[in-house]
Amino acid sequence: MSLPSVPVRPAATGFVHQARRGRSRSASRPHYDLLVSHPIIAVTMGHPPKGQPGAQLNATYIHAVQKAGGTPLLLPPQVSSEALAGLLAVARAVVLTGGGDVDPARYGEARHPAVAGVSQERDALELQVIRFALDRELPLLAICRGVQILNVARGGTLVQDIPTQFPTAVAHAVPEPRDAPSHEVIIKPGSHLAGLVGAETLGVNSRHHQAVNRPGEGLVPVAWADGDLVEAVEMPGRWVVGVQWHPENMVDASPAALALFAGVVRAAATGR
Repeated sequence: MSLPSVPVRPAATGFVHQARRGRSRSASRPHYDLLVSHPIIAVTMGHPPKGQPGAQLNATYIHAVQKAGGTPLLLPPQVSSEALAGLLAVARAVVLTGGGDVDPARYGEARHPAVAGVSQERDALELQVIRFALDRELPLLAICRGVQILNVARGGTLVQDIPTQFPTAVAHAVPEPRDAPSHEVIIKPGSHLAGLVGAETLGVNSRHHQAVNRPGEGLVPVAWADGDLVEAVEMPGRWVVGVQWHPENMVDASPAALALFAGVVRAAATGR
């Protein structure tokens, strides 16, 4: 699930606008309008490959958030808890991104030999982000690894390796092409996800070897591949949607992919 990426220094995490003392309300209004019409969307980052220092994020996440009308606020895994609280205080929604595997110890299992790319630092950061988002009822879109850490945060477990645990499944780790479907998912009629993408069958790209196994508290599976392999979850009554595929790679060609980002940005701006 590791993705080609652009390096971003941890310090470049975003901004908080503060009106200067004495500035009139009308003078600061354009900045307020900008944050409402282009709400700040917190986007988690990962580590560079092979233990290199720094933080990284596939640039397609930034493009997708901006194309949908949001303002990305990047959250590197090295940020302190205190700094994270300050950054999240200005965020109106959260996007959990793809990356390496979640440590199986966090859901009480021994590590499968295929598990790779574990980062304790990133696991800890995203668990804090998820708690904050759910406590504050922020809209949350979780992608690939994102839906997996969301499920673990809610007490669920993961399929640690699809090829060995579901040997008859279609290929789910298909690195190229990134912007083209590799298999179909079946979406539950009437679900929030079905309403967002406007379909009950959807062709998706796929670059994962893990998946949701036992759903966590409050999470309901709403899309499947191979009959019973979970491809998406949501939280009824809340704007919380997690998908196993990578819509950020398809926003320029797929209205359904863009609809996921447009939905979370719209919810950030309007509360709906």
